[in-house]
Amino acid sequence: MPRYALVLEYDGRPFVGWQRQDNGPSVQAALALAIQRFCGESPDLVAAGRTDAGVHASGQVVHLDLARTLDPGRMRDALNHHLRPAPVAVLEVRPVPDDFHARFNATARAYRYRILTRRAPPTLERGLVWHHPHRLNAALMHDAGQLLVGRHDFTSFRATACQSRSPLKSIDLLHVRRRGEHVELYVRARSFLHHQVRNIVGSLALVGAGRQPLGWIAQVLAARDRTAAGPTAPPDGLCLVEVRYPGWSSTEG
Repeated sequence: MPRYALVLEYDGRPFVGWQRQDNGPSVQAALALAIQRFCGESPDLVAAGRTDAGVHASGQVVHLDLARTLDPGRMRDALNHHLRPAPVAVLEVRPVPDDFHARFNATARAYRYRILTRRAPPTLERGLVWHHPHRLNAALMHDAGQLLVGRHDFTSFRATACQSRSPLKSIDLLHVRRRGEHVELYVRARSFLHHQVRNIVGSLALVGAGRQPLGWIAQVLAARDRTAAGPTAPPDGLCLVEVRYPGWSSTEG
């Protein structure tokens, strides 16, 4: 059976997350329905990252097996036709080896988090940014974020319901910069704990707002206690932007 990797873009607002659940629509269910309508098959769908409710993606990767070989361009266009009106798009269909695994073969995942820092609430970007009505010092947030780069015990930044066997993770890169009224965080690692990025953002925002000193982040990390860190930032501003594999990336056109 030929295996395909799909690169997906989606607006997470109407979904309970990537994974199929009983309490509402999921990205996985929307894609499964489109595949069934397209070719009558119901393959297992394995994603690189199980994005939570309200979290977006511009570079999610999903693999699946089908019974026959199909033209990638035709498959992309047909799936996009059947995905309507769900806010999900297949950007690319890539034939991959039989042993390719969207989750376990990934060498890095990258997320972007966007914060709108102005008094007026968002209209055009509602649900796509975290609205923070006070100005944040992006340079301080960036400097504090560098304390998290490398391999650490991220217990203080994991959700209490996180099911990962170990809190040890390695952050390869973390950048925070201001773009006009927005503050953007970009973070890349091989994998992340549940809510790790949103908890990091919530903590760095306290530094950027002047409510905590720069060195406080190191104290939070050393505490290994979720209650020592800042609040969990809302899902609105979070987007899975890239998944990397040996030889290719989901951001390649």
